[in-house]
Amino acid sequence: MKSLRLILCLTALLVTNLAHAQSSELKQNNIVWTTQSQNSGESMPCGGGDIGLNVWVEKGEILFYLSKSGTFDENNTFLKLGRVRVKLYPNPFEGKDFKQKLNLQTGAVNIEGNNGKLKASIKIWVDVHRPVIHVDVSSNQPVKTEAAYESWRTADRYTKGRENNQSSWKWANHPDIRTRKDEISANNNSVTFYHRNADTTVFDATVAHEGMDAVKTQMFNPLKQLTFGGSMQGKGMVSAGTYWGTLYHTPFKRWKLQSKSATKKQSIELYLHTAQAPALSQWQAGLQQVIKEARSAKKTELNTQNWWKDYWNRSFIHINTDSVQTQAWQVGRNYQLFRYMLGCNAFGQYPTKFNGGLFTYDPQFTDTASKFTPDFRLWGGGLMTAQNQRLVYFPMLKNGDFDLMKPQFDFYLRTLKNAELRSQTYWNHAGASFTEQLENFGLPNVTEYGWKRPAGYDKGMEYNAWLEYEWDTVLEFCYMMLETERYTGKDIKQYIPFIESCLIFFNEHYQYLARNRGSKAFDGNGKLVLYPGSAGETFKMAYNANSTIAALQTMLKRLLDLPAGYLTDEQKKNWNLMLSRIPPISFREMNGHKTLAPAQSWERVNNVESMQLYPVFPWGIYGVGKPDIDVALNTWKYDTLAVKFRSGVGWKQDNIFAARLGLTDEAAELNIFKLKNSGRRFPAFWGPGFDWTPDHNWGGSGMIGVQEMLLQTDGKKIMLFPAWPKTWDVHFKLHAPYQTTVEATVKNGKLVDLKVWPESRKSDVVNMLK
Repeated sequence: MKSLRLILCLTALLVTNLAHAQSSELKQNNIVWTTQSQNSGESMPCGGGDIGLNVWVEKGEILFYLSKSGTFDENNTFLKLGRVRVKLYPNPFEGKDFKQKLNLQTGAVNIEGNNGKLKASIKIWVDVHRPVIHVDVSSNQPVKTEAAYESWRTADRYTKGRENNQSSWKWANHPDIRTRKDEISANNNSVTFYHRNADTTVFDATVAHEGMDAVKTQMFNPLKQLTFGGSMQGKGMVSAGTYWGTLYHTPFKRWKLQSKSATKKQSIELYLHTAQAPALSQWQAGLQQVIKEARSAKKTELNTQNWWKDYWNRSFIHINTDSVQTQAWQVGRNYQLFRYMLGCNAFGQYPTKFNGGLFTYDPQFTDTASKFTPDFRLWGGGLMTAQNQRLVYFPMLKNGDFDLMKPQFDFYLRTLKNAELRSQTYWNHAGASFTEQLENFGLPNVTEYGWKRPAGYDKGMEYNAWLEYEWDTVLEFCYMMLETERYTGKDIKQYIPFIESCLIFFNEHYQYLARNRGSKAFDGNGKLVLYPGSAGETFKMAYNANSTIAALQTMLKRLLDLPAGYLTDEQKKNWNLMLSRIPPISFREMNGHKTLAPAQSWERVNNVESMQLYPVFPWGIYGVGKPDIDVALNTWKYDTLAVKFRSGVGWKQDNIFAARLGLTDEAAELNIFKLKNSGRRFPAFWGPGFDWTPDHNWGGSGMIGVQEMLLQTDGKKIMLFPAWPKTWDVHFKLHAPYQTTVEATVKNGKLVDLKVWPESRKSDVVNMLK
């Protein structure tokens, strides 16, 4: 009995020490500012659940923008829910002592100020489990608190030119494009605000222009009757009038609440609600239910803190913690900061958008020529560009953040019907047709689709030099769905019809195109002819693009490898037949060396993506420990376009290619570039790159690159440190397929600690740190 107690005590001590070590390392990553900010471009992210705030202190006043997943207006602009301004009287933030801290452990932003003998702190945090924002004020002397809700959408705003890039209209030349006003009112101790979409939206214009009216009643429409907003309230506060102002060239109106009397403590809550409600009264009732449930909930702050604690214990990468502020340490710190930003949309109805997520701010601080409202971002609001989105979501596999992947998967499940209706309407065949520049209702963006289209041009095609024939990006999300099963062992039956429909499209559509050209559906070898095709946006009018071939080969093999119970014998027979018809990968000679080709042939190069290396990532056909890696290495070294396009900016994934190919020095250099401090006040607000700031596909591709330096898999084999510099100390915890978790520590080029769960998988681990 004593020996058992001793073992239990030692185990508890070990767990405590490990938790303490992780907590100490994580604290190094907290961001602390000791001076106030100049503008919203120097804001700090804060959030949880599906809410993101940009928090900053300017001239003694605390400000933050409100953003919530799924707040799309009639134009499919991703609207912010407004801005909040908090000021104390007398004001402790007008003194010399100031501190603003992002506390990753709790997910909160803490602000402290001293002015003479007056000291105060303000804690801003978001309930992970309910759509509620908390502002908790505490001071050593009684102060009055003023909280104002501010809106720049007090009247309809007509938009034109570049400003329309925030919406689905983009560069469309329509005279009546406008952001409609919100409804805002103050009553006693609260301010209520909401935006309710008009009856007609850009969805209707898209359906009509793209020739889908005949099936419109069958289609999913996420914009119809969509209403979003909330209520700001404070116990012991009263309405204190309205005021007008201007911030960064944007006029706004302010609805103010203030304390009835000076107190040492004051709490302000913002309750948010979004719903497709046939009547406004239904949305209002939904908001009241949110308020009621939040007020009756117990231990909300503790539950939120516990969620963040579990989140950080699930996965982490800490580099060179004994040498803070070095480039390698920044890589690890900024990896954690970006993961925090992703965690703020863990439970969103919609996925985290590549072009800023929940954390965009006044656009002129990203681009001085963009003097628009805080709602502006390039590349639209409801657009979910798969070629970009995939880089936000792939790192979640090795992070074990499978709950965070649900919003992206649900996005595709909701739009499946619309994508299938496209194939039926245009070509009279089965399968889901997903294009690039995809709206949140599953159709191509109406402007990218083309307003001025040649007579007789295929109605199912985007008349667009970059996007034509680009169908295969959806397959990467199908792959993530399958990988979720392989990593977790959880049931993914709900995704199988979606995955099969995406594969059916390729099987049906390319036979359809071949028959339109002649009498045969297959080439002389009995293979599908993937023409016209596209290798990304770069190699256009491609014949048998390698990126498509690698995708179809990998997807079909993974589908067929699913455990028993997922597919019937008939389904397996059909998918084996399709697999046998996928053409082989193409090669070419460059500088006397065999390399991967982008395609068998192509007509033009339109962008700067190294698609010839997609069989390396994401499709994993070539890489460390796999056959013919020399062919992929030759492609990296000798392919003139791959060399020319090499970069770390934005969505570029050369850092991932280098890691997957075991090129340690190149991987380290490129990942340092990816994850070094952004150059903005908040270190992980990268961009704009090719998109916007914060550039989430910049951060996501950086995360993947570091993960691949540390851990790669081939079947059940787990390869540790395939591209890790000996000079980088690291403590990491990552996930691998077959419900496996690996935690390891490297010091001075040596593996000093390794833990694998379950322990039976430890025999599959190969240490490549030589």
